[in-house]
Amino acid sequence: MNRERVTLLGSTGSIGRQTLDIVRRHPERFSVTSLVAHNSWEELARQAREFGVESVVIGNKSLYPQLKAALEDTNIEVLAGEEAINHVASSYRSDTVVNALVGYAGLHPTYLAIESGKRIALANKETLVVGGDVIMSAARRKGVEILPIDSEHSAIMQCLEGERRESVRNLIITCSGGALRNLSIDELEGVTPEMALKHPQWSMGAKITIDSATLVNKGFEVIEARWLFDIEPQRIKVVIHPQSIVHSMVEFTDGSVKAQLGNADMHTPISYAMLYPERAAEPQESFSILDYPTLTFQEVDRVKYPALDIAYESLERGGTAACTMNGANEVAVAAFLSHKCSYRDIVGAIRYALDNASFERNTTLASYDEANRESRELARRYLKL
Repeated sequence: MNRERVTLLGSTGSIGRQTLDIVRRHPERFSVTSLVAHNSWEELARQAREFGVESVVIGNKSLYPQLKAALEDTNIEVLAGEEAINHVASSYRSDTVVNALVGYAGLHPTYLAIESGKRIALANKETLVVGGDVIMSAARRKGVEILPIDSEHSAIMQCLEGERRESVRNLIITCSGGALRNLSIDELEGVTPEMALKHPQWSMGAKITIDSATLVNKGFEVIEARWLFDIEPQRIKVVIHPQSIVHSMVEFTDGSVKAQLGNADMHTPISYAMLYPERAAEPQESFSILDYPTLTFQEVDRVKYPALDIAYESLERGGTAACTMNGANEVAVAAFLSHKCSYRDIVGAIRYALDNASFERNTTLASYDEANRESRELARRYLKL
């Protein structure tokens, strides 16, 4: 059996590192041909040596000399910049592209990988948040599988296995409530980045952890689910589940509900996406329901978490609205992490951008690029950056 050749975009982030764990556990199944990172050139060089890759790309071009010098005694091709990322995403040298990039940067590589006929394991939710219509149309046209790595969408996919789609009533996405779930609305006024980064269950990158605190992340998952599973927005529900044991559920027309349960460990959905339709025998401890005698669920406080309704609104408007939401959020989260704006300013910047941005209903990659550029300018204006 030939090994599956993998290109990994975002190899030095949390999802990227855990993806390489899966490759280490299944050396007979996978080989890594290309690795991409944005800034972490030293770790990228170490990974390149360990996995004997053909090429590496550093997104930040200013770091190219350091990476090139670190690998000068190898035959590894060293590239830099956005065009190089797009090149390896569409290269003939891989069968599967795992996209673990952060933010809008993941859209074009996903599209190019689809056009090249690659199987897609998708952790970059912004790809579908921003361009779900374009991406899913391309995937259908090319006959390409898009396998979600998000734990919630992986759970829904598992619950839908063997089921007739016309039997589905609702998708139910769970969320922990993030690091600030026990704070009152008034207490959110003084939230610092350090407070918002202390996620109670999951170990993730900084941006997604802040997005989890605001519930922007959950709103994005609603948009992602709409495109992945071809379902109307009103049939996608969100509930808070503090224990993060039920990763999501599907309600069927006969009243029954399927749930996927497991430990808060991203290795499981990554493994499921990479090995699908098989399941791996992973070495981590088995999940025991007896360790969780009480699982609780509650409605989302839409006043405390206004970003969720903004996501539904963006999805309902269609066109470039969700792209505008995403671009403004990326700018605002970066500003918050740098102590340049308040926690509440994140949603404020999103609202301002949506209220003032141009709107394009019939979308292309070019219109997304323009909406992304405009939304960032509007967010910077709102935040006085």
